[in-house]
Amino acid sequence: MNIRHYLDAGAMGADVICRRIGIDDDYRAMRRLGVFTAEHHIRYFSEMHLGGKYSTHTVVVERSAKAGHVLSFILDRTDQRLACTVEIVLVGVGMDTRRPAPFPDDIAAKFDELIDATNELTWELPLSGAMGIRRS
Repeated sequence: MNIRHYLDAGAMGADVICRRIGIDDDYRAMRRLGVFTAEHHIRYFSEMHLGGKYSTHTVVVERSAKAGHVLSFILDRTDQRLACTVEIVLVGVGMDTRRPAPFPDDIAAKFDELIDATNELTWELPLSGAMGIRRS
């Protein structure tokens, strides 16, 4: 597979997380808020072939008032191994201003629940170290 397929799989995992916490079409239409992707980092661990079976699993690593850091695992189900990770930094934005905007309290709380679940993992996340939430 080429990069597009891995990136699509990772981005779909992030989209599932966003929809699960309420960042969906209604959120964009009613609240006039959304997210933009600010950064991606792809790490390859093993090759997959187009048409092979895979699954994507995504966790939320951390967040700030306006940004979230997610990590998608693309698992090669044919060969039973980790094929790739896709890290993404999502930035909350106002759809009218197209500028960064804080996550509403209910969305931030749902992000926090997913971060708590990630923190319960008993193994270290294979983060790139090349990106994350900026603290200023």
